[in-house]
Amino acid sequence: MKKVLVCGAGGFIGGHLVNKLKSLGFWVRGVDLKENEYGNNNSNEFILGDLRDPIIASKVVQDIDEIYQLAADMGGAGYIFTGEHDADVMNNSALCNLNILGAAQKSGVKKIFYSSSACMYPEYNQMDPNNPKCSEDSAYPANPDSEYGWEKLFSERLYLSYHRNYGMEVRIARFHNIFGPQGTWNGGKEKAPAAMCRKVAEAKDGDAIEVWGDGKQTRSFLYIDECVEAVIRLMDSDFTGPVNIGSEEMISINDFANMAIAISGKNLTIKNIPGPTGVRGRNSDNKLLKEKLNWEPTMSLLEGMKLTFEWINTQVKKHESVF
Repeated sequence: MKKVLVCGAGGFIGGHLVNKLKSLGFWVRGVDLKENEYGNNNSNEFILGDLRDPIIASKVVQDIDEIYQLAADMGGAGYIFTGEHDADVMNNSALCNLNILGAAQKSGVKKIFYSSSACMYPEYNQMDPNNPKCSEDSAYPANPDSEYGWEKLFSERLYLSYHRNYGMEVRIARFHNIFGPQGTWNGGKEKAPAAMCRKVAEAKDGDAIEVWGDGKQTRSFLYIDECVEAVIRLMDSDFTGPVNIGSEEMISINDFANMAIAISGKNLTIKNIPGPTGVRGRNSDNKLLKEKLNWEPTMSLLEGMKLTFEWINTQVKKHESVF
């Protein structure tokens, strides 16, 4: 039985990935600073530990065949784009990657997956909300719009250098806004889909929900099940990457908010307010994904949002009943 390690198993994508790997018959060890708060704790062994500590990193890679490295200091626009957390974001995530890669190389781990982000793409290619350029070959000259993006770009190069110098098999994916049930939905670190669903779930008929910026900025969002499927397909392929893992169904943030409102059946309006928004436009370019993995996402944004809203609406009601 192949033994795999999921770093960041206490997080949203990590928890779903653990479940999928288990269903495929892998023996799974998870590691994170925290356990998964929504019960995605199905690993064979879970180690509560801080990967910024090289001793913990050395411990968790023992007797492991493959690693999925998703551990990072991250959050939504309210966390990433204010500038208030830049030092922590860069330091914490870089240490996790340096420690895990070093420990994996010394222990003879055969293959490692790294989750990069679309935030590493240059800001100058994402100024037009209707025509963003996010093909993999557009990454340079580099100019990410956040320190989070710079750290992701640095870490991509770190993994590729281990591939060149030590012969480690690495796989690198650039995630584009992954969403779905059992993710952070409040507290300031939630991503746009969860924040939108929460605001709508909490609102009453006649209310206006707040949307940061003018709402004309565009994004695409990929449902969690399709993300996990793509990650495993990439790991099974002979392609190192980097490759985009995202949806090509682009939508403006105001239209996205209206989608959440329509799903809820409530009579709500939108109030655009100043706030951190990131680049004006971002959309996954899946040409390389289709070519290398012979696969592409099929779930519509509406279908994924219906599932996500239903789950977050339930969480909001539970939370309100407590208070």
